Amino acid sequence: MDPTEVIIPEDSFVGRMRNWTDELPEALQWLGIIAISAIPFVESFFGAFVGVVIGMPVWMALIAAIIGNMLSLAIVVYGAHWIRASILKCKQPKELSDSQRRRRAKAQRLFDKFGIPGVSLLGPLALPSQFTAPLMVSFGANRNLVMIWMFVSVAVWGTGFALLGVGFLNLLSA
Repeated sequence: MDPTEVIIPEDSFVGRMRNWTDELPEALQWLGIIAISAIPFVESFFGAFVGVVIGMPVWMALIAAIIGNMLSLAIVVYGAHWIRASILKCKQPKELSDSQRRRRAKAQRLFDKFGIPGVSLLGPLALPSQFTAPLMVSFGANRNLVMIWMFVSVAVWGTGFALLGVGFLNLLSA
């Protein structure tokens, strides 16, 4: 069923939200989903969900959510690479305390165990991708591979939550 055809009571919160967004130009709807999808902890999954719930077609909500999430990821991943390269070029690494060394070793072991694909796909269960992606780059992962796997992760999670949004609307209309 097309989520834009789901009849929602106009006096409900979702109905009022839909009526409000229907009055906005389509470009503002796109920009709104792109903007909220760039926020850590919201990302593509909740951005796509919100887009579907407010009445955007599923494909439109998903594309806008992916764009927003990937824009913020590109900034942090390539920024982290630039920072890491600058630090390594300019000075010697400082001595870490025992607790810092243990925490870093634990994070490194998890990264080594799951690799870029595992951390990219499973990372959103624990931390936003805007945190896990630059962390992988700081461990020396190839920034381009991180971006490719983050795109896969963002698309998979976004699609799953867009479908949850469709299910949510179907549940509301039942």
